[in-house]
Amino acid sequence: MPHGETCRSLAPRKDPPVSLAPVRPARRLPRRLLQLYVGLALYGASSAFLVRAGLGLDPWDVFHQGLAERTGWSIGTVSVAVGALVLLLWVPLRQRPGLGTVSNVFAVGLTMDATLAVLPDVRGTLAQAALLTAGIVLNGIATGLYIAARFGPGPRDGLMTGLHRRTGRSLRLVRTGIELTVLAAGVLLGGTAGVGTVAYALAIGPLSQLFLRVFAVPEEALPEEALPEEGKAAEPARAGEAPGALEPAGAPAPARAGDPARG
Repeated sequence: MPHGETCRSLAPRKDPPVSLAPVRPARRLPRRLLQLYVGLALYGASSAFLVRAGLGLDPWDVFHQGLAERTGWSIGTVSVAVGALVLLLWVPLRQRPGLGTVSNVFAVGLTMDATLAVLPDVRGTLAQAALLTAGIVLNGIATGLYIAARFGPGPRDGLMTGLHRRTGRSLRLVRTGIELTVLAAGVLLGGTAGVGTVAYALAIGPLSQLFLRVFAVPEEALPEEALPEEGKAAEPARAGEAPGALEPAGAPAPARAGDPARG
């Protein structure tokens, strides 16, 4: 074995960055669809956990809850309505929705209402803290599932990226501005903000990034005969140099997005 090959084989290997580019092989479609809808359903369920914990919601759900208090609608119905209105804002921003975008509008609110219908209120600080923790962790899992499926951003994340392109402001600044605006409006309308809101903001970014890697859909390797001759003998690209790879942001912000949050 050449000396260079020996050095390369002994060098520590790094995990490649997670790619969120569209998946080429059609046979990955069933897995991606499953991830999308399981993720969206779990997102709605996790949001219901935070409501029942009663210690504070994420900024958008504080806003949804405040509107629900004022309109008499369920919080899930308000979530669907707000998602649809936010999606209309994509038109002047020239954003293009995907299957995941449209599905997000309806699936999260419906599953949130369905979970609230069967999940009772909890009493006691320990029980509330446990439900809050479960809700935040489940939200991170759900975010990793549906974003890694790569069917397009949710309406709220698309609003963030659209404003970023149109204004030239950083994603962090745009996201922070949106989150603070809806949080303030939600509190004024009667939504619940508290220690749970802070815990969500601090934890959802690292959790989302972790589960984006866990649920990343692997690319299908091309057969060797389909590769160009020079590609067969070429040294594999080092981690971090692969074209099209996108390192997921730790935020929505969520989405914090820079954490991904509900899109």
